[in-house]
Amino acid sequence: MYYKVGKTGIQETDRVHWEQTPGGIAVFDEEEWGGELKLQEAFSLGKKEEDAFFCKLEVHASYLFGTFHIPVKKRERRNYDFAVYILKDRLIFIEEGSFVEELIDLLRHRTAQKAYTLELFLRDFFMATIEEDVLYLAVLERDIADMEETVLEGNTKHFHYRMLGIKKEISRFYCYYGQMTDVAEILASKQRGGGDFLERVKRLQGEAQSLREYAMQVQDVYQAEITIRQNNVMNLLTVVTTVFLPLTLIAGWYGMNFYNMPELSWKYGYLVVSCVCVGIIVLVLWFFKKKRFF
Repeated sequence: MYYKVGKTGIQETDRVHWEQTPGGIAVFDEEEWGGELKLQEAFSLGKKEEDAFFCKLEVHASYLFGTFHIPVKKRERRNYDFAVYILKDRLIFIEEGSFVEELIDLLRHRTAQKAYTLELFLRDFFMATIEEDVLYLAVLERDIADMEETVLEGNTKHFHYRMLGIKKEISRFYCYYGQMTDVAEILASKQRGGGDFLERVKRLQGEAQSLREYAMQVQDVYQAEITIRQNNVMNLLTVVTTVFLPLTLIAGWYGMNFYNMPELSWKYGYLVVSCVCVGIIVLVLWFFKKKRFF
């Protein structure tokens, strides 16, 4: 696909017009670009495209070359990959998919019948790649807040599994914003209007960092809740052990059955020992209650 940027916004055009008129945008897939040897030679595009595993922008003598790895929201290991040549008076995109064309169509509708330049398009294009990211980060923040609320309510089921997924997603976007910050710094030094994109990316990276810290705080709350539960269990075991320790002593004492023990032949021996045991239980429970042990 070929586009022209000018006084009427972004308009589709043909190959001949794109080559002869400055301010053009071209979108190729990898197979098409592989056959564009004359075009590569005409603009001295000596950079060989490679699989884009991260976002980067390289400065060459007559052009900028970038590969981009845009993470898909809520879909781990899914990304929009494309490469771009930024020339003095035109842009060349290479992608397998429709991500770039969809963004171009979006900008076409926004700038219809308006004076437009290639620099403005480049700024708006990259701004559009992160346009909805602040909303997505807000969704992640709500998810973390919901998990914090459920933990405080005592529901810790599948906490680690859910938190791991959120932390991985935050980390994925934090690394992405770090890479885009480097890209934005180069754009800001080479293109007018790149400073707005740089500022936006830095804010998003700061928001992602805040979410990482918030997730760690919620994890600390979870650990504290688990510790409290363990302490409650230990308190219960301590009370039970303390109650039954003297009873065990009495049972062992009178289980010896020596003939010279007067209680063995006493009529009320069993009743008295039973009352003593009950009294010990009441006394121990009263003591723990007074000390607010439970």
